[in-house]
Amino acid sequence: MPSSSRRSSGPSQFPHSAGNLSRRQLLAGTGAGAAALFLEQSGVQAQAPSGTTVIFSHTTVVTVDAVQNDVALAVQGDTIVAIGPTDRILETYPRAEVYDGRGKALLPGLINCHAHMAAVLARGFNEDFGFPNSARLAIQPNSLLQGEEATLMVTVAALEAIRTGTTTIVENTGNISRNAAALAQTGLRCVFAESVRDSENVAGPMSPAGLAKSVAPRFSPRLRDEGLQRINDLFTTWHGAKQGRISVFPAAALAETSSPELLQAVRAFAEQHDLGYTIHLSQSRPEVDFMVRHHGVRPPAFLDKHGFLGPRLFAAHCRYVDAADIAVLGRSGTIITHQAAMAANRGVSPPIPALRAAGCPIALGTDNNTNDVFEVMRIALLTERIRRDDATPGLQPQPEDILQDATQGGARAVQQGKLLGSLEAGKKADLLVLDTQRAHLVPAGRIVSAWIHNGQPSDIESVMVDGQFVMRNRKVLTMDEDSIIAEADKVGRRVWSQVLAAGPLEVPRLSRQR
Repeated sequence: MPSSSRRSSGPSQFPHSAGNLSRRQLLAGTGAGAAALFLEQSGVQAQAPSGTTVIFSHTTVVTVDAVQNDVALAVQGDTIVAIGPTDRILETYPRAEVYDGRGKALLPGLINCHAHMAAVLARGFNEDFGFPNSARLAIQPNSLLQGEEATLMVTVAALEAIRTGTTTIVENTGNISRNAAALAQTGLRCVFAESVRDSENVAGPMSPAGLAKSVAPRFSPRLRDEGLQRINDLFTTWHGAKQGRISVFPAAALAETSSPELLQAVRAFAEQHDLGYTIHLSQSRPEVDFMVRHHGVRPPAFLDKHGFLGPRLFAAHCRYVDAADIAVLGRSGTIITHQAAMAANRGVSPPIPALRAAGCPIALGTDNNTNDVFEVMRIALLTERIRRDDATPGLQPQPEDILQDATQGGARAVQQGKLLGSLEAGKKADLLVLDTQRAHLVPAGRIVSAWIHNGQPSDIESVMVDGQFVMRNRKVLTMDEDSIIAEADKVGRRVWSQVLAAGPLEVPRLSRQR
């Protein structure tokens, strides 16, 4: 039977007017599943029956070590079950739905190991004023959000993540329970990294002004117990939900806001439940100076002293680390999640070559404002090449190395290396479909190189998570994209008009000769 006659007609479309839905209906709410209810009522089904088989025919299958041309990949339920010649795969699964893969390439879904999704509110602002943000606004934008508007920001971030090829995202913040249902409903594979602190007199992240007036940190057993209870409650409610798509990890927010007791409790929780855990580490000079002033050691040594480093830990940033820091991180096998795009915005290029050489696995993340791991890959490649002192510049890392960081490196960080990170039989069907027939991608000697150097997120045609399309033919299937964007734009315009009405935003432009 010709493949065209075996294609399903696909899901019906969402209505495009935000007026058709209340804001509550646009979001999953606090467990009520309003978004799921809307999907059912409107006849839109993002998830096919669990027994469905989908075959990507006559396509290119990409891994970090090999590219297979003109093959088929079969997905049954949530799992990749076969890769091989198209005719043979079609004969093996005669009742499968066929996705015409001619002119396409399948790649493993990208894994974002460090995101703060609500921070999309600060786009066009938080990228340009250093870290911590040095602009002195009269009103902070997030203080003006009302009701469910923070959840709306998270939902917009999830839309961006799906469109740019992310299949797994680590949301690192506190009180995730407020947004958990909305995130779970997006279809993304999520790690909720519930972030806690127990310092009662250190706000963090440390700034030059905060360092100047800092005193010795005081730690609160009450704050520590409350934070650990949040982790436990979130874990009990969400870990393993959505057929295992949702995981919950513990996180210590910052080195400068964590007591030794908190660090030990976070690691113990992770080990008890076979989880990963995370922290922000060495992300600014004031942080390093604060730790030396009040603890007598630099941040990595402080974590090492109190048993926090190790192969379950993925530490975000490590922008300001010296040779001794790098050595202790490498010896411990600590994973480094590299937010290359945000680091570049901050005017920093972390010593990733030295961290690699010391034995630290590398994963990638976005951090604030954006959730586009594709762009992170490109910037990570270029900035690491600049940072290296190779005899022949420009040879390392290769695009395949960076793709490995974004897929297998991420899978290792989220403790799912046996399930995610590559396209092979037996692994979860988390993948993206790349349209290779684009002016900037043809001709291409190596598709991975062509895409990372020259590609665009819009090259991604479809995204599958756990064997279900969350985007197909560039249409997001799990959310009413147009209505959510219109609502978020309305909220953003209101918030920023209030911010700018309260006082001017001084932009530190370059001086120029006239």
